[in-house]
Amino acid sequence: MGWAALAGAGIPVMAALNGALGRTLGSPPAAVFVLFLVGFLSASAFLLTTGGGSALARLSHASPAMFGGGLIVSFYIFSVTFLAPRYGVGNVILFVMVAQIATSAAIDHYGLFGATQRPIDALRMFGIALMLAGLTIAQIASARAS
Repeated sequence: MGWAALAGAGIPVMAALNGALGRTLGSPPAAVFVLFLVGFLSASAFLLTTGGGSALARLSHASPAMFGGGLIVSFYIFSVTFLAPRYGVGNVILFVMVAQIATSAAIDHYGLFGATQRPIDALRMFGIALMLAGLTIAQIASARAS
């Protein structure tokens, strides 16, 4: 789980860095392009060094819907690149996090996309509601500070 925590910790850092790059370049879309270029190069290096390139031969077996993740990550990167400089990294990531948790719970509850089905119980709903309350409190505090 440390790996997952490290990946999660990188999300707001990425949002801040890419927002700053967008301001520096004077073009958030250019910053997104650079981010994906660096990502493509690093993913290519990882693929080649681990010998995973042969797996690409099975790409034709993937359903078109499975490529939706690429569109979603692109939308996410464009969104945080545009929104983080305007509303603050913390505010944007709070909204993202709550939406991720609620969507994850729905995916688990219904077993969508081949996920293991884990019904939402009252305790899990309480946890999601508690996070929504935290988001609301954080937004009120942010508005008062402005």
